[in-house]
Amino acid sequence: MADFTQQNLSGSRFDDVYLTDARFHDVDLKNARFSLVDLSGVTIRGALVVNAEISGQIENLQINGVDVGPLVEAELNRRYPERTKMRPDDADGFREAWEILERCWQELVVRAQALDPKLLHERVDGEWSFIETLRHLAFATDAWVSRAVLGEPNPWDPLDLPHDEMSDHPGVPRDLDARPSLEELLVLRADRQAVVRHVLATLTDDQLAGDTTPVPAPGYPESKSFAVRRCLRTILNEEWEHHLYAARDLTALESR
Repeated sequence: MADFTQQNLSGSRFDDVYLTDARFHDVDLKNARFSLVDLSGVTIRGALVVNAEISGQIENLQINGVDVGPLVEAELNRRYPERTKMRPDDADGFREAWEILERCWQELVVRAQALDPKLLHERVDGEWSFIETLRHLAFATDAWVSRAVLGEPNPWDPLDLPHDEMSDHPGVPRDLDARPSLEELLVLRADRQAVVRHVLATLTDDQLAGDTTPVPAPGYPESKSFAVRRCLRTILNEEWEHHLYAARDLTALESR
């Protein structure tokens, strides 16, 4: 067990590190950055939380004895009324949600087309660029719709971009140096949107309640059966959340 007492670790980098059951006392975390962290079960007392920002899945978060999770959910639904449509229970609801997403993304694309193309490759505060976001959404569609739902073993496009924390899989591309144009990405994007649209167009409630057939080939996601509802909700969640991130970052780029 490592013991850091009266140490100055300012500027340290912790990547793929386990701090389960660690203890922090009289620790200065000003301006620290946390991403992809699991804070389940964390207890913080006597803290000074000023000008802090937290984004992620928030459930049963007690602040000064108040569960703020429901408050956050209610405020997000107030700000984004269509957000409540993103967890549908029937096939018609999935079709409605996808129509909303296509419209929201088209509005973002119009904004992106008005910017200097170089800015679309720029990361804001370390988050994915607009181009990288579109590449990741193509990957998500290939993984959870084309592979998991439709059973295509290797649906990948060379421009697909997996999430950073995913380990490499044979045959799954991860070209971190690619710099395709927005026009090139929009062709790929339109094709992948059409795939989802086609699947949802013929989706029935019975199919939605069923499971997928395992793909007989290694890859991502793994070769096993998944609930169809889970696969399609994953796509809705990816599209919705990345739309919010992309809109936020476009606003920052537009302000320059």
